[in-house]
Amino acid sequence: RRGNAAELFSGIRHIAINILTNDKVFKAGLRRKMRKAAMDRNYLTSVLAGSGLS
Repeated sequence: RRGNAAELFSGIRHIAINILTNDKVFKAGLRRKMRKAAMDRNYLTSVLAGSGLS
């Protein structure tokens, strides 16, 4: 509903951070994993496939 965007977006952000933290394909820090997922679609699909969300 209206007015809950910040709370909903923070929940989505926590889910994304948990998925990237549990990723073992690319050994790097969280910031590098976030940047790589933003730039490389193949890495993004492998992360989502590994988490069971795709």
